[in-house]
Amino acid sequence: MTETFGAKSTADEVLDGVDLKGKRFLITGVSSGIGLETARALVAHGASVVGAVRDLAKAERTTASVRDAASQGGGSLELIELDLASLQSVRACADRLLADGRRFDSIIANAGVMATPFARTADGFELQFGTNHLGHFALVNRIAPLFADNGRLVVLSSQAHRVADVDLDDPNFERQAYDPWVAYGRSKTATSLFAAEFDRRHRDRGIRAASVMPGNSLTDLPRHLRQEDLQGLFETVGKARAEAGLPPAELKDIAQVAATSVWAAVVADKDEIGGHYLEDCAVAPINDTPNPFADGVRSYALDADKAKRLWAKSEELIGANTAAV
Repeated sequence: MTETFGAKSTADEVLDGVDLKGKRFLITGVSSGIGLETARALVAHGASVVGAVRDLAKAERTTASVRDAASQGGGSLELIELDLASLQSVRACADRLLADGRRFDSIIANAGVMATPFARTADGFELQFGTNHLGHFALVNRIAPLFADNGRLVVLSSQAHRVADVDLDDPNFERQAYDPWVAYGRSKTATSLFAAEFDRRHRDRGIRAASVMPGNSLTDLPRHLRQEDLQGLFETVGKARAEAGLPPAELKDIAQVAATSVWAAVVADKDEIGGHYLEDCAVAPINDTPNPFADGVRSYALDADKAKRLWAKSEELIGANTAAV
């Protein structure tokens, strides 16, 4: 990592001078927000991007900026249907990619939902755990043979992992009251643990994985929150950080919030970031202060034993054995 980037870096700044012609990426959730900007930045530098989306018709409309960037930068965008809340859809998407056979230099597990009302996926999983973690777990493991040599997996986590550790005994809130923020925090701890265990299992192939805290930004991710709830959240964060003597949290714009994903997928030394949790284009320090709005990563989100147990539980839940992958 010869150049240092930080919280205010943009995806285009991270990729300045980088030629991605001949490189291929899979990104989930490219129809809006961080995924849209991540795809735009990559194709603008010549990359071929496969964007996985739940609604193909919507994505055709919303990805016009990506196609424009591709035409100017020499890259390309293909769309493929994927509903992470349905294992049938996940398997159909994976099988189409496997049948195509082309390899990916990086896979960015970007899509997700946040603080939703209680709901279950098509397969009966709590919606946030099922979408944010299990859907990606099933997809990535099924298409793992498509990673190019020295490929990378980037899994989006969140500062919200600090709210709650995973609950391997009751991951689907079958025996406890549902809390949308606890569920979200658990799902994002799970994504970090997934990346850590995937990295352990695949590093001998030269493939490395990392989780990413992209930063806080006003994308459409908090669409389930009322405006007054969102404002209240910002006030709570500000107060908690002030009480801890931390600087105020700053919202990033969309160009900045995609930077760490792009940095991890392309620019960073893969062997330095492998198995870690990243924020602001850097490996985040372990920070076990109970403040849920502090920076850094809670140690439980990288715990090797817990990552192995979550992997086994995830295999059990989706009815798959990924040991041979």
